[in-house]
Amino acid sequence: MSTLLLPQISAGVPGAIETFVGQYTNTIWGLARRFCRSAEDAEDATQEILVEVWRSAHRYDATAGSELTFLMTIARRRLIDRTRRQSRRMPVELLADIDPQNPDPGIDWVELSDDVAKAQAALQQLRPEQSQVLELSLRDGLTHQEIAADRGLPLGTVKSHARRGLIRLRELMGLPPSGLSKTPERE
Repeated sequence: MSTLLLPQISAGVPGAIETFVGQYTNTIWGLARRFCRSAEDAEDATQEILVEVWRSAHRYDATAGSELTFLMTIARRRLIDRTRRQSRRMPVELLADIDPQNPDPGIDWVELSDDVAKAQAALQQLRPEQSQVLELSLRDGLTHQEIAADRGLPLGTVKSHARRGLIRLRELMGLPPSGLSKTPERE
């Protein structure tokens, strides 16, 4: 069994934070790169996440989950917050291009609203485990691996729920099959 690093970080053990950083930086950066627009933003986000883990190490409870789960929870929250902050800041040059009378002539807002309502209704008709996996993935941005860790399910089960849920959603919404149902399972 490996030695837990977060309690050591919390206790101020010399070298614990360096070991933690060496062990998990690539994992955090990979996740950050998926959320961020550039490698520089991902590097900044990775650094912010590591600082937050250092500050929050005292809250880690080994009975509640692994260090990786604790880390990924903090990372995901930080990255979602960062993405929301950045999306609120519209570049000034884009503001000049917006016509207040017609914000985006290419979007049919009524049709989009109808599509969203249909998708929400279809999602409610899925089996609970399928809708839960799809909501965590689509709404919260979790990967299948993160959902499996969060829910205590095997990764293959999470993937099956997601796949079957998407197939059923397409059926409920009257969309043609996308080839998902013809692909053999690879669990």
